[in-house]
Amino acid sequence: MKVLTVGEFKSKFSEVINQLLIGKEVGVTYGKSKKPIGVFVPYKSYKKKNKIKLGLLKGKASFKIKKGFKMTIDEFLNLKDTT
Repeated sequence: MKVLTVGEFKSKFSEVINQLLIGKEVGVTYGKSKKPIGVFVPYKSYKKKNKIKLGLLKGKASFKIKKGFKMTIDEFLNLKDTT
């Protein structure tokens, strides 16, 4: 994976696009310490990596979320107001 600073990324944007088009990832760093802040990945590999895996139940169970399903973060975390 090619890694660029923010400045290099800005000046070589066309090159970054070309790298993505041929299926390669491009990392971006920031600041004097060159702290990694992100990775640009081709869309096809992004879609593959975003599949939810069920860990220990992989291949043994599945689930489907129906269209229009809504749940608040508090409901998801089962938080109750204790005041």
